[in-house]
Amino acid sequence: MQRRILLKGSGAILGGAAASLAAPAKLRAASQTTLRFIPQIDLVYLDPVYTTPYVSRNHGYLVFDTLYGMDGNFQPQPQMLEGHSIGNDGKQWDLTLRPGLLWHDGEKVLARDCVASIQRWAKRDPFGATLMATTDELSAPDDRTIRFRLKRPFPLLPVALGKTPSPMCAMMPERLAKTDAFQQVPELVGSGPFRFKADERVPGARNVYEKFAGYRPREGGTPDWTAGPKIVHYDRVVWNTMPDIGTATAALQNGEQDWMEYAYHDMLPLLRGMRDVTVQVPDPTGLVTMLRVNHLQPPFNNPAIRRALLPAIDQTAYMQALTGGDPALFHVPVGFFCPNTPMATEAGLEVFNPPHDFAKVKAELIAAGYKGEKVVLMVPADSPTLKSQGDVAADMLKQVGFNVDYLALDWGTMLTRRNRKDGAEQGGWNAFVTSWAGTDWLNPAGHIALRGNGEAGYAGWSTSPRTEELRDAWFQAPDEAAQKAICAEIQKQCLTDVPYYPLGQYIQPTAYRKSITGVLKGFPTFWNVRPA
Repeated sequence: MQRRILLKGSGAILGGAAASLAAPAKLRAASQTTLRFIPQIDLVYLDPVYTTPYVSRNHGYLVFDTLYGMDGNFQPQPQMLEGHSIGNDGKQWDLTLRPGLLWHDGEKVLARDCVASIQRWAKRDPFGATLMATTDELSAPDDRTIRFRLKRPFPLLPVALGKTPSPMCAMMPERLAKTDAFQQVPELVGSGPFRFKADERVPGARNVYEKFAGYRPREGGTPDWTAGPKIVHYDRVVWNTMPDIGTATAALQNGEQDWMEYAYHDMLPLLRGMRDVTVQVPDPTGLVTMLRVNHLQPPFNNPAIRRALLPAIDQTAYMQALTGGDPALFHVPVGFFCPNTPMATEAGLEVFNPPHDFAKVKAELIAAGYKGEKVVLMVPADSPTLKSQGDVAADMLKQVGFNVDYLALDWGTMLTRRNRKDGAEQGGWNAFVTSWAGTDWLNPAGHIALRGNGEAGYAGWSTSPRTEELRDAWFQAPDEAAQKAICAEIQKQCLTDVPYYPLGQYIQPTAYRKSITGVLKGFPTFWNVRPA
């Protein structure tokens, strides 16, 4: 889903009133329209390829465009592209850029920019890495053609380039796309519908975007998630960070803010009772949550210990802590794929069924080799949803006998620390909780946390050659039934290797004032939104 920054804006002090976050009136003409938005958490990392938090992905879609968009049926549609052609028995794809596309610095978007962007993204994204491993050559034979010459047919190519799970395949100028994929780009220049106003950024408090006059929306079609014409109706979008739930809710109620990304469950009765506020569920796949453990360090480098902990995972307890216990807002049990989607399976999920005998688990952990090692549990205290899950996890770990060091951090510090592979005594970690959009767990292609590729993978660094074999087989499966069967085997393998502990699925509403309309389904996007 943050205190380090890439670009520093002008200094400012975050006052107690939401209204104080608005940019000074002298900076904009009286006729300009501004959409005021409260993101789920502070925006720390500005490069949406470098990192996985959704707040960075959402920000990325304002600034950067993608070759394909994804519609509400999870089908890719040409976005920056005019279209594509497939030849050589499915082993050559020629993607043609729409004419007239411009970068925010006024330069023309060229195919070689996109080639460099794809190559950089593929070094951070598992789906992209699979695509590039299947590619013999990626080139730009002319200014508008992106050519893939493949080793074998790869029909999921548009899905890979248009996928919405982090990291997004953001197109940027070649000079920026040549930046090391494991470093952030030095400036934000995209071709998306908004320009990022680095001079108005206040780290921890505000981020500002202005309409890009040179943006050319697709012609025809209907806006649908990240597909279709991206037509901007506001001159400016201002993100105001408000970690306190009560402050954020009051700002929406009083009309100081227009849109709150997360309508927190504790506040739903109040929000639903507000005459001037709309509460809706933008994404029916909701959020899926997990407890991720460090496979490189004791005690969770021991697979027997990881397996022994499984029966202690009370998914209902985590979901009740998040939702207040409303069964309409959560789903359990949850495995390693998003519930009620084609690849979801019940295989092995009985391990999460009650009763949860903590005394028995404690004995089994000792038998498995737990020797009282400290378990550093990182909990982002500035995220209400993640803190509630972290508190349940801490209680559970203590009850089964772990020596828990509860480390309350801000989100940005946790993101930095989770990349450390050192032991806990050297500034590392043993476990953390996090959430993913259900769309991230649809299948093995883009499911980062599922991977078993060790130290080359996602923080936690799970190693599972068998999971990797099954993932490769999934790409070669002849039909959906075969894919589903493979996913059942992947889930069984995950219950043996335990890359992470799934904690459940919950529905996350959003809330906005009725003075705006046109809010699309999916994660927050800022085109199509207009004054009512």
